[in-house]
Amino acid sequence: MTTDEQMAITPPSEEFVQLFTRTQRRLYLTILSQVRRPEDAEEILQNANVVIWSKCHQFVMGTHFFAWAAKIASFEVLKYRQKHARERLQFSDEFVRTVAETLEEESTQFDLRRRALTQCLDKLRPDDRELIQLRYAVGARGKTVAAQIGRPANSVYQSLGRIRRSLLGCIERQLKTSAPRTA
Repeated sequence: MTTDEQMAITPPSEEFVQLFTRTQRRLYLTILSQVRRPEDAEEILQNANVVIWSKCHQFVMGTHFFAWAAKIASFEVLKYRQKHARERLQFSDEFVRTVAETLEEESTQFDLRRRALTQCLDKLRPDDRELIQLRYAVGARGKTVAAQIGRPANSVYQSLGRIRRSLLGCIERQLKTSAPRTA
């Protein structure tokens, strides 16, 4: 049995499956930013997923999974665009390439900000963290949270504003301390 045949039989690692699953929404949104219709983005995502899955053994753990998967997805977008080149309303290839490059560059910054937010949320006082969780629960609004915890809406809005400012400051400090130092 050849190495390629063995790799085809060996299922992806649990870590790969977690990374794959975690990036699906972001990958879909990346693709959607490059095509006109959500249905097209879904089709391209499915095609990209087949390729990602088939190349799972080529991914080097510890490297940036989203960047790797987004590069595969960008090739699938280009294939799709070539296949549908006769359609009248299309983004230019230059635009699609620019969007893909920008998303790739910004994905690292997005990950750093998300990690910083998680760390900063952990540093909040328990009452503040609970208020943020209540407010950002699916379907929640400031007034419904105020009613739920028995506080005036204005008071809740002021507290949320204070907590957001605190989180923003914390995130900015985290990013400054984790940024690579230049000479």
